[in-house]
Amino acid sequence: MRQEHQYYHDDLQAVDDRILNPSQATDLERIINRSRRQVLKGGLALAAFGLFGGSLVACQRAPAGATAATGPLLGFTGVAAQTGADFDRVLVAPGYRAEAFFSWGDAVLDNAPVWLDDASQDWQAQLLQAGDNHDGMHFFPFEDAPNEHGLLVINHEYINPTLHTDGFSYTDLADGRRQRLLDQVRKEQAAHGVSVLEIRRHADGQWQRVSGSRYHRRISALTPMSISGPLRGDERMRTASDPTGTAVLGTLNNCSMGVTPWGTYLTCEENFHNYFVNRNAADHASRPTHQRYGIGQGQRSAYYAWESVDARFDATPDEQQPHQGHVNEPHRFGWVVEIDPFDPDSTPIKRTAMGRLSRECSVVSLGDDGRMAVYSGDDARGEYVWKFVPAGRHDPANPAASRDLLDSGTLYAARFDEGGRGQWLPLIWGEQGLTAANGFADQQAVLLNARGAADILGATPMDRPEWVAVHPVSREVYVTLTNNHERGERFAVDAANPRPNNQHGQILRWREDHADPTATAFEWDLFLLAGDQSGATDAEGQPLPDNLIGNIQGDIFSSPDGLAFDGDGRLWIQTDSDEKAMHTVNTGCNQLLCADPQSREVRRFLVGPRGAEITGITWTPDYRTLWVNIQHPKISYPASDGQSRPRSTTVVITHEDGRVIGS
Repeated sequence: MRQEHQYYHDDLQAVDDRILNPSQATDLERIINRSRRQVLKGGLALAAFGLFGGSLVACQRAPAGATAATGPLLGFTGVAAQTGADFDRVLVAPGYRAEAFFSWGDAVLDNAPVWLDDASQDWQAQLLQAGDNHDGMHFFPFEDAPNEHGLLVINHEYINPTLHTDGFSYTDLADGRRQRLLDQVRKEQAAHGVSVLEIRRHADGQWQRVSGSRYHRRISALTPMSISGPLRGDERMRTASDPTGTAVLGTLNNCSMGVTPWGTYLTCEENFHNYFVNRNAADHASRPTHQRYGIGQGQRSAYYAWESVDARFDATPDEQQPHQGHVNEPHRFGWVVEIDPFDPDSTPIKRTAMGRLSRECSVVSLGDDGRMAVYSGDDARGEYVWKFVPAGRHDPANPAASRDLLDSGTLYAARFDEGGRGQWLPLIWGEQGLTAANGFADQQAVLLNARGAADILGATPMDRPEWVAVHPVSREVYVTLTNNHERGERFAVDAANPRPNNQHGQILRWREDHADPTATAFEWDLFLLAGDQSGATDAEGQPLPDNLIGNIQGDIFSSPDGLAFDGDGRLWIQTDSDEKAMHTVNTGCNQLLCADPQSREVRRFLVGPRGAEITGITWTPDYRTLWVNIQHPKISYPASDGQSRPRSTTVVITHEDGRVIGS
């Protein structure tokens, strides 16, 4: 029968967070005891080694676009947490303005129709408009007026039920499958991907989209893309729709991102597994690339049930023509996609040398000699922190020569050892057990199942590694570990993940040996443990259990997610806490906070509406304009046109005196 189903963010998050790492936990009593010892010792003990002390000064360098902080690093007055069930606005620090700028459904291309509040427009209209669930983004300035004119590039991660007038429609079939409507699926595919906007600040200080720009572009799950690197043309990338294995239609689940020194945008394909199903149980069991990455199995449809109207999302092999089906289609997702925002006619490129992950971000750290590293988190409980080191070097005098720099290099997974040292474990075929005997026939197989390769190497399973940020002067690297309520059950507590039932997450940081992005060893420590502080009590006045205790100096928060540095070295932290965690320790709605890496002070800068994630962050080069995203608000939130249907929205923030944000 016909049914209307309202999927919400929490439903999808439960699917996204399925544990796929086969690692086994150790004895729970030993785990808890080790966790307590680690907390008592203080995860911050590495400061005694001088890691973030005097030795830091010796490697300082002046980053491009950095400003000079002359006073305390955190120069704003913080705002209070908001715990009200009806909080439906953006609250920002005193003296700052936060204005809705760009919302789902707003025009990207000039011929886009005006968005309708009943969401009744079709998929052809959606291809011309902003996609849903704004996430990672970056401002690319024009040289003529870098702080007033540029391209704003924004990811659209996934879709909400509000994309359609009455939510998602499907028909339940007798065998447990779901039948979707083709027009709905096409609209959902059109709402994924990336938007490219040319924007300009006018004399009145208002930022606006530039009408008639040649740069405006919508990239979606229907956009043709090229496959490059070691897996281009590989038989494991060939499908009925692309027998050459060189091209793919679209990009999915674009979460965080990165920017290259040569001026391109790196969008990352995160939870792509939700879009595919392989109903052949024996075949599914024989494919580590389906098992280890969570491709759906059995008679139930994939989460979105796109396969009911679009055959390429049905990864079940064709028994009559096994090489002519779409069983390899999931192999064509989970990559870094490089986009040239300044060339609207260019074809996006999936860079397979960087490995296939449920990748959260691709953040570049560039050494003085042109060698570089690209850091990523693999966002699921028990997955890994990654680094890709290109084989070549970037030459700033010849940026065009770097265009294929991401097509060869070495992929590493991180091992965080107790005692504050760590190793980057190279994923190289034929070494350290990455052999045919263990299921890896060649280097392409290693890259295709990078998770499985890291399992063999002994990388450290982490508490949902997400965004990475690199300090603009010291090159220290920070990563958010959002949470893991099954730490201690499925994965051993360790020094880097010290809390069983970790509901609130932590931020880890490390320094590569000799501040060299390509180093294979590093020192690390815990920058902070999120959640309430020691001695805090719950609503009934009872002490909080150990697994909820944090050590934040300043404003508390839960579930760090987005992460970025500004030019002065302020660390900006965005949160994605669910409703349960919000009320457990009274952290309130999700937030944008700012931290001083030296003093460790944390101060709350912005609070978003209830039910929304705060994500995506970018600035103008002078750091006087800031953009952040309000993703999946559950209740009414005034979007760019003031309409009431909840819409993901990019917010632009400035100070009334024009000062540097946060100073």
